[in-house]
Amino acid sequence: MTAQAFVIKTRMPVPPPSPEALLVEIRAALEEIKAKDSIEIDVRGKTSIADFMVVTSGTSTRHVKSIADEVVKHAKKTGVMPLGVEGEREAEWVLVDLGDVIVHVMLPRIREFYALERLWTVGDQPPDSDGRDRDEYDGGADRGN
Repeated sequence: MTAQAFVIKTRMPVPPPSPEALLVEIRAALEEIKAKDSIEIDVRGKTSIADFMVVTSGTSTRHVKSIADEVVKHAKKTGVMPLGVEGEREAEWVLVDLGDVIVHVMLPRIREFYALERLWTVGDQPPDSDGRDRDEYDGGADRGN
């Protein structure tokens, strides 16, 4: 017996809102539902999957799910239907794909473990005045190279 395939119909308004306009709605949603430690990462030039990633935390699995639901509700105000929402069942990490903007809503321990902010911002910091990366460690030793 074969199961019937379901077709998910997504639509973008014509013309679609700019990523910046979508970020305004996402910010409003996160503020309204009291999300914690929200950051926006500009990933243009690093990946073609999105222009921005938003990473935020909830205080419990119920809060994480509520934040994701609020983001979807606010995105729909601009006419944007999510391309996908993943992780709602466990609600430790919910990903809301809005096309140009991807929102990661995570419990603090999950966020700390995966460290998405660090992953997507590697190389964004300018080197120190001596030309070295700030994260580079030499222990203060002069290697004579």
